[in-house]
Amino acid sequence: MNRNLPPETAVKPVEQQIEAWRAYLRRSGAITAPDAAELEDHLREQIATLAADGLSDDEAFLVAVKRMGAIDALTREFAREHSDRLWKQLVLSRDDGDPDGGSRARYGPRSMWVALALAVAAGVAIKVPSLFGIAFDLDPKVGNHFYGRNLAFFVLPFIVAYFAWDRPVPRAQLAGLAAVFAAAALIVNVLPFSDAPGAQTEVLTALHLPIALWLAVGAAYVGGRWRGSDRRMDFVRFTGELFIYFVLIALGGGVLIAMTFGLFQAIGIDPEPQVQNWIIPCGIAGAAVIATWLVEAKQSVIENMAPVLTRIFTPLFALLVVVFVATMVGTGRGLDVRREILILFDLLLVVVFGLLLYSFSARDPLAPPGLFDWIQLTLVATALVADLLALWAIGSRISEFGSTPNRMAALGENVILLVNLAGSAYLYLRFLRGRTPFSRLSEWQTGYIYVFAGWAAVVAFVFPALFGFR
Repeated sequence: MNRNLPPETAVKPVEQQIEAWRAYLRRSGAITAPDAAELEDHLREQIATLAADGLSDDEAFLVAVKRMGAIDALTREFAREHSDRLWKQLVLSRDDGDPDGGSRARYGPRSMWVALALAVAAGVAIKVPSLFGIAFDLDPKVGNHFYGRNLAFFVLPFIVAYFAWDRPVPRAQLAGLAAVFAAAALIVNVLPFSDAPGAQTEVLTALHLPIALWLAVGAAYVGGRWRGSDRRMDFVRFTGELFIYFVLIALGGGVLIAMTFGLFQAIGIDPEPQVQNWIIPCGIAGAAVIATWLVEAKQSVIENMAPVLTRIFTPLFALLVVVFVATMVGTGRGLDVRREILILFDLLLVVVFGLLLYSFSARDPLAPPGLFDWIQLTLVATALVADLLALWAIGSRISEFGSTPNRMAALGENVILLVNLAGSAYLYLRFLRGRTPFSRLSEWQTGYIYVFAGWAAVVAFVFPALFGFR
């Protein structure tokens, strides 16, 4: 794949071998992403030690895989499957006992009960404020905005707790994450937000705070091993799969609520208060934890589903954006600058970005370019044009009506998306022309996690004071 790469962009052979080993682990479906990351850390440590002893990179990789194969069944199988390539007699371990490599069944009944216990705890926690007369309501038009500001604190810490039970997270890191959540909760609850109609900064904080705190969940997910784009890409993959499971649970919950209304109304009882005050809040909190467990427990199922979903929806969204831009150019109609239209437009761009990022996580980095990659590039290019149109519309609205928290937040988000899409288009084109490895695209996208989380933190914590809490 890399014959045409210039020396400055060519991938080192040992990195290609590690990528092949990593892709093998992912395809197996028998090992979790954090465990794969831990194994990779051990493999790289072995390679570095052997290289320091004078072995070449290839020799160090071969010996390291042999040593790893003695303790890890998947690595041993990987060596057998690729024995006709680089290593033949070198890496086959003589110790073929314990076909499971001593691994434990981490996602059996015990993990299910732990997840259920945390889900129940999240449901109980979200009802605690009602003891103090705070009713559950996420409507920003209602005077009580407590749950809008604090919903993340009733969900995310319990997901972190599941990861802390499931994998070895250093105690110092857990203490740091607890401090982050505590500090964020304190700040958003002491800020003097305005209660005036049309106040925007509190809503912006409620929307952007979970995005900023999601980075803390990522730190717990990788178990303290955040280095390298592969760790971040594993977290991106987990995020996409969590969203899929959460939506499926929400759809089932919608059917449950509809049947609840139908059954109780048939006997003259209105269940709306119970549904609004109990089923919905407890269901939201608990479903997030259960979806987390499902992603980990049913990893092989969702990993088979994810590539199919991306290959279905990527062409459809590419077609949608192409037709939209072509219609605008053909009719000469500009983008409506009303706030609702701009929000919908920005939501489309965010969905496109998420779909692009998730498709990257489902792609084999060693696979050669194909038709789907050209479809991806088309989606990126047209989304880039659409983002430029959105920026023009936002700039026009600001110049005509002045700046507001909503407009400045939208402006910043579109600028961030513009830079990301432009970089993605450039790197994708170089990849399709054989001048850049696909790993550069993954590094570009996963590095942007920090940019989005940082901007979300700015909007959540800085914008209120910047705009006088209005």
